[in-house]
Amino acid sequence: MDHKRRFARIRHALAVNKLDALVVTHLPNVRYLSGFTGSSAVIVISESENTLFTDGRYTVQARQEVKAARVLISKNPLIKAAELLTRELHNRKVVIGVESEHMTLGVRDSLVSVLPKRVRLKNTQGIVEWERMVKDADEIRAIRDAVLGGARLFDVALKTVRAGVLETVVAAKMEHAARIGGAEGMSFETIIASGKRSALPHGRASRQPIPSQGFVVCDFGVILAGYCSDMTRTLYMGRVNGAARRFYEAVRQAQLAAIAAVVPDVPVGEVDRAARLVLKKAGLGQYFTHSTGHGVGLEIHEAPRVAAGQSELLRPGMVITIEPGAYIPNKWGVRIEDMVVVTDTGCEVLTPTSKELIAV
Repeated sequence: MDHKRRFARIRHALAVNKLDALVVTHLPNVRYLSGFTGSSAVIVISESENTLFTDGRYTVQARQEVKAARVLISKNPLIKAAELLTRELHNRKVVIGVESEHMTLGVRDSLVSVLPKRVRLKNTQGIVEWERMVKDADEIRAIRDAVLGGARLFDVALKTVRAGVLETVVAAKMEHAARIGGAEGMSFETIIASGKRSALPHGRASRQPIPSQGFVVCDFGVILAGYCSDMTRTLYMGRVNGAARRFYEAVRQAQLAAIAAVVPDVPVGEVDRAARLVLKKAGLGQYFTHSTGHGVGLEIHEAPRVAAGQSELLRPGMVITIEPGAYIPNKWGVRIEDMVVVTDTGCEVLTPTSKELIAV
């Protein structure tokens, strides 16, 4: 990962945002900029220097991981960062940016209390996240590995999903296989939602036994080298009837239409619209109750948000999910999800797993 280049881009953003320095406290942003993976850190980026502050638990780790910034150890990294800013930006009025979406009022008040009155804090939003939206080659390789690692878990689901088996048992076997396979963890709490529960878009695995008839939504992902994956496949228990097949096929066609709409310089809202048009034509528009997708990287939900009305333009290197679904309460639901990377001419589907309806 080219951390020096990332710091340089943020330093350019300081001038654009009329800041003398930026205080980065959101840990995924800290990792993106510096490579540091600990649980306590603050980065200060000024016009001339990058400094990472962490506590004594990470003395060795920080100096091993961080090469593009100076490392300082303190019992209270944030206060130490404030003291540094006071010394370096002396005898003049200065504006320091803080990540307002990630800093609590209490932490902000603590920072204000130790800074001189000539220093003004300015709320900023998305300065680092803007850079994170477009992945570089190293990130895409890491994401590709995570996607393949997650996809292998679907084979575990296929072997485990049987009538009478608890949803939590299916999730546990998948998560155990993920750890054995080298995953650092799951991207999120595994979703196994069967029967009527398949109509819950975020139906986390419960103690419900899988019924002998109906859909089973399996939504899962793993973290490898810090990067997340996310995929959903929907199985069918028992013999597939015509209504179930038509319902599933409508969602599959909506997903394919959305993937086809992923082209550079197209607003993400148009990708969402492509999926909704197909489901509306099938009479299922009212049952598509969430956005079509989201960015994925060091966090499972990142910018851009692929939703109605969103105007962010797709750019090569963005990695997003495409996951339309339809959910009829107290009956059933289907979701199909792939991760794709935007290319110069369209997109590449990273998820290797078939989307044909599988009956168990």
